Amino acid sequence: MSEGPSPNGRRPGTPAAEEQPRLSAVFGIGEFRAIWLADLLSIMGDQLARVALAVLVYGRTGSAAWAAATYALTFLPAIVGGVTLSGLADRYPRRVVLVVSDLVRAVLVAVMALPGLPLPVLCAVLVAVVLFGAPHTAARGALLPELLPGDLYERGLAVSQITSQTAQVVGFAAGGLLVAAVSPSTALLLDAATFLLAAVVLRLGLTRRPRPVRPAGAPAAGGLRDAVAGIADIATDPRRRALVILVWMVGLYVVPEALAAPYADEIGAGTAVVGLLMAADPLGSVLGAWLFVRFVSPRRRARLVGVLAIAAGLPLLLTALRPGVPLTLLLWGLSGMASTAYVMQAQASFVRATPDAIRGRAIGVAASGIIAGQGVAVLLGGVLADVWSPSTSIAVCAGIGVATAAVGAVAWRRASRHREVPDAAAIPPTIV
Repeated sequence: MSEGPSPNGRRPGTPAAEEQPRLSAVFGIGEFRAIWLADLLSIMGDQLARVALAVLVYGRTGSAAWAAATYALTFLPAIVGGVTLSGLADRYPRRVVLVVSDLVRAVLVAVMALPGLPLPVLCAVLVAVVLFGAPHTAARGALLPELLPGDLYERGLAVSQITSQTAQVVGFAAGGLLVAAVSPSTALLLDAATFLLAAVVLRLGLTRRPRPVRPAGAPAAGGLRDAVAGIADIATDPRRRALVILVWMVGLYVVPEALAAPYADEIGAGTAVVGLLMAADPLGSVLGAWLFVRFVSPRRRARLVGVLAIAAGLPLLLTALRPGVPLTLLLWGLSGMASTAYVMQAQASFVRATPDAIRGRAIGVAASGIIAGQGVAVLLGGVLADVWSPSTSIAVCAGIGVATAAVGAVAWRRASRHREVPDAAAIPPTIV
């Protein structure tokens, strides 16, 4: 019998240069294919729904403020849901959480498609849709390390990142065309169908597993008590505390995307390049995710988290000089490459440093912090842009990010010295 692949996805006896598996290796695992396909369906449907809601609300009210507020509701409730509902992923079997949350969202989005639904009711239903996304995200994040052993885990995260960024761009573009061709209500029904189909894919594609085993004496998961416990879990562990500092401050590097329009006006580029400026970071993210897992060895990735977190802000500092469009695109793309690489690895290290029994709520709290951090950073960037200028605001936020990243990098290095986080090669396979 021939010797099979090792837990890190490599085959014994091969030269070092050939030992790195391709990104596509993750698709050899059927359960990951199911999660990937379900994610793709949901992302495309969500982007379609955002376009449809913007058109629907603006068509009814004629108010840009109402349209913007409705768009914000597709993000903001995730902060509350991530803190209060993510513990459900530790209380029930994670396949059940994934399937039920998709089914509930399918029903709720179908309700939103009802003609003549009062606007306050539509907004309330939208909040519920976003809230039910929190346990889904937590269950998915907690389940992935079981499905992808060793180095395949980082590769799975990279594939998910690339897919997410690409699907968002395609979803927005296709959503605009589709909503123009049909009605917003029909587009919302299509979104509901994507949730329903994703639930079927997950139900058929994932193996049945028991719910996570909670430590003796641990309080039951769910609600405010669980949220407080999740925050305490992170705050009292030096490794996870350092990692969330590095991940939460990434919003400071997202400010250029939010200020693309005023920045383009400042440098006299006009509105035609706004889309290019906004696309620089996502395109850099796709390239950064691929390069990081393709050419950086598993043993070095965790050590580079702090360095890359600092490096991600350095190109943005040069925005203060108001370079031309080509150089700005390059600088923002380089920032996106570094920020995606370090966040992706920080997430992987965070998950590995968290016991399975509390992984769902820990991921929920961390994800909520990312969303909140982005909101605060964008708000700060907007205020500074009004006080000074968009270019100065971007540079100042980047400077704050670099300083914060330096603190987090030092904390991560100290924590890693005391208790080394296992690298990909040391993680045994856990596929059931």
